[in-house]
Amino acid sequence: MSKISAPKIILGTSNLGNLYQALPYQQKLDIVETAIKKNPNLPVFDTAGKYGAGLALESLGKCLKDLDVKQDQVIISNKLGWLRMPLITDEPTFEQGVWKDLEYDAYQDISYDGILKCYEQGNELLNGLVSQWVSVHDPDEYLVGAKDTTDRKSRFNDILEAYRALKELKQQGKVKAIGIGAKNWEIIKEISTKVDFDWVMFANSLTLYSHPKELADFIKILDAKGVLIINSAVFNGGFLTGGDFFNYQLLAKDDKAYHWREKFYELCKQFEIKPAEACVYFGLNVPGVSSIALSSSSPERTAKNLQMDQVEIPISFWETLKKEGLLEADYQIK
Repeated sequence: MSKISAPKIILGTSNLGNLYQALPYQQKLDIVETAIKKNPNLPVFDTAGKYGAGLALESLGKCLKDLDVKQDQVIISNKLGWLRMPLITDEPTFEQGVWKDLEYDAYQDISYDGILKCYEQGNELLNGLVSQWVSVHDPDEYLVGAKDTTDRKSRFNDILEAYRALKELKQQGKVKAIGIGAKNWEIIKEISTKVDFDWVMFANSLTLYSHPKELADFIKILDAKGVLIINSAVFNGGFLTGGDFFNYQLLAKDDKAYHWREKFYELCKQFEIKPAEACVYFGLNVPGVSSIALSSSSPERTAKNLQMDQVEIPISFWETLKKEGLLEADYQIK
């Protein structure tokens, strides 16, 4: 395991892959340029072959080339496990309704050979740059697809083989750090008993709405080992900031999450705090968390995101959330 560091704000790239809406290239270019110029640190971009079936990688690579950004001026973290394939249906077959105006589809291939193919394809799409950080993306989804116990055991071995491939890339000096990105933190914990991670990204599972104590305890263990902890999707897929998709799934209008959000918004208004600020502050100030990944569909929002770690929120706000039942009474925020 290598000790790595990252700025508090990591730049997500899902919007470059047309998440929820198709963005024109000039807008994507402006987003990336802002992320570079307004960043006081070495920019870290978090991307994946799954984002827009490789469109996020392709867009990021083109933007960086057009901006004349060199390899040593940026860190690219590519979550591997999804390969681009021809689109032969009306819309992509993965995460339907989420990605817009795509020209390709994607399929999951978690295996020794599959991960190496993902790594090579990702670098090709990056247009001359290479990813320095790599991981297996969505191993939790891969395991959920198992037909029975025997199939799950086989799939778990596929994941370990994928990490064997990544370890070889690191030993060869082709990548600097190995991590994992998943929505189900318990799967991350299970895999961590077999694989040493340089970094771990928790998606959707460590938010104001959902933050199990068991997860907080696990993060402390990882932090004590020197693992870089990245919190991602702290808005539960945009839901906590006003969207209708909760963790990338469309919610029924009577779902309890809407009632939670309505109460949360009332308290934010009372304290004159923006919901996004509260979500980011919470996500970044869980003990052990080093960085938070934020995506944006505009250069203006990107510039604001880079300053989100400077936001201060009074302790009285968190105490009120606890009193109103929106936050566990014994939950500690650093």
